[in-house]
Amino acid sequence: MISLVYRTGGVMKEVFDWIYSIVVALFLAMLIHIFLFVPTKVSGESMYPTLDNGQYLIVSKISHVLREMPDYGDIVIIDSRTRRERSWIDDLTEPMNNYIAIFDRTRQEHSVWVKRVIGRAGDVLEFHDGAVWRNGQKLDEPYINEPMEFSMDGSYTVPDGMVFVMGDNRNHSSDSRFIGPVPVDHVLGHVVLEL
Repeated sequence: MISLVYRTGGVMKEVFDWIYSIVVALFLAMLIHIFLFVPTKVSGESMYPTLDNGQYLIVSKISHVLREMPDYGDIVIIDSRTRRERSWIDDLTEPMNNYIAIFDRTRQEHSVWVKRVIGRAGDVLEFHDGAVWRNGQKLDEPYINEPMEFSMDGSYTVPDGMVFVMGDNRNHSSDSRFIGPVPVDHVLGHVVLEL
């Protein structure tokens, strides 16, 4: 009888140890996804030929957490809802939805886009002759798919606290030309690994 009680108590302790370990592991994974790194998947052709539809990426969230201004040429993940305020709840839910979307396409966030940083606050941009001009200098962009058909009279100055992003497949990309500049807090991270 004592042996049976001891065994039952030992099994229950082991079950609780396993449950505790699983809860701690899930909590740590959630912290990593929210504040450090998150996997995501490219949906669409707007970054072709640099990134392919269906390609997996690892995104660093550190710059988003610290609200750092991305560098020229960085490939970033943005929240395309630029006229909507972001909250900490967005930062909690989006990484988990993107992670689940790897296995369940219906959970994919269609407001989260991958683009390249072309302009930063204060930059004067022009679009003509199939190219982008920043502060009077034509950009050397060997990564684009083909010359850009888009053109614009005059120039555009990127507002404070914003970045201007574009897809590498310029003629098939929705980007800052259409949604406007992206607030820095809508830059959710930058791509650190292409799989």
